[in-house]
Amino acid sequence: MANSDSGAMHGAALSAPRIAVDAMGGDFGPSVVVPGAVEAARARNIRLVLVGDSARIGAELDAIDASGLAVEVVHTSQVAEMTDKPTDVVRRKKDSSIVVANRLVKDGGADGVVSAGHTGATLACGVFILGRQPGVDRPALASIMPTEKLPIILADVGANLDAKAFNLFQFAVMADALARSVLGYERPRIGLLSIGEEEGKGTREVLEAYQMLRGSSLNFVGNVEGRDIFKGDTDIVICDGFVGNVCLKLSEGLAGSMARLLKRELTSGLLSKVGTMLSMGALRRFRQVIDYAEYGGAPLLGLTHISIVCHGSSNAKAIKNAVIMAADYAAGNATEAIASTLSRNSDLTRFTRGKAANCNGA
Repeated sequence: MANSDSGAMHGAALSAPRIAVDAMGGDFGPSVVVPGAVEAARARNIRLVLVGDSARIGAELDAIDASGLAVEVVHTSQVAEMTDKPTDVVRRKKDSSIVVANRLVKDGGADGVVSAGHTGATLACGVFILGRQPGVDRPALASIMPTEKLPIILADVGANLDAKAFNLFQFAVMADALARSVLGYERPRIGLLSIGEEEGKGTREVLEAYQMLRGSSLNFVGNVEGRDIFKGDTDIVICDGFVGNVCLKLSEGLAGSMARLLKRELTSGLLSKVGTMLSMGALRRFRQVIDYAEYGGAPLLGLTHISIVCHGSSNAKAIKNAVIMAADYAAGNATEAIASTLSRNSDLTRFTRGKAANCNGA
């Protein structure tokens, strides 16, 4: 473990959540991660452990005002590169920022970890360092997304590209636990993403998962199509990581294009400009709803500790909200609540590897 710079600590209540942040992660590294994390600490009572190259982190801290905040710097000599194999990062880059940050959480030095770096490496660290919750075959990356009504959970959005039917089923059980424990939904409505609403539509894995979900105790409402996601008529949408990631990136790109098109149309003439001035409040709220940075990152479901994954292109605002999300989860004992919900749900292990054949439950 790298040595920590205890002199970087500033006063804060010891009861405040302590979040380890992979300062070297993402496309922009410390130049974006450090200001974003510091903004989170300034907005909330959060203790930060910034993990990475202490010289680069220190330079960023010197450029901003972190006075009065609890900020600790843990130096590391390595970085997980996008070209690295995920398991190689865990095995061969033990002093990389993402590995050390996860070790801090595992050893009790932090309550959760946030990274915008190598998603595969973050997942590998989650599995091999933090560990999976009992009965979980594969963790799932869950994105909380806005809809016309209440937010929904989309899972998986990138952790498992080749998910089997029983994996999809477990994603639903874990997302159900997240929705109950964190979002406060009493009986979340679960939809399975497919190419049609009819029962017989979809790939082999989707068809098998449909039968499992239909025979479970979950509130399964059937197949949903991509166009239905943002209506808000379901609380959870389940898919494999390949489809989920494409869906997530498509929605973010569309939201950005809509905002730019709307801005262009509303400033194209004098009357439009006057109308825009009169509706600035509504436009700001609209932009806030569709801005992915407002939602920070995506939690990895099925781990024994809190791990939040951010976009590689995350800006400081997204990092800030991801750190706040991790802190809120820690303060609310989200991991324990999800684990308790999972332990009470016998469906988690009802369909597992090798048991998918008998999936026509009552």
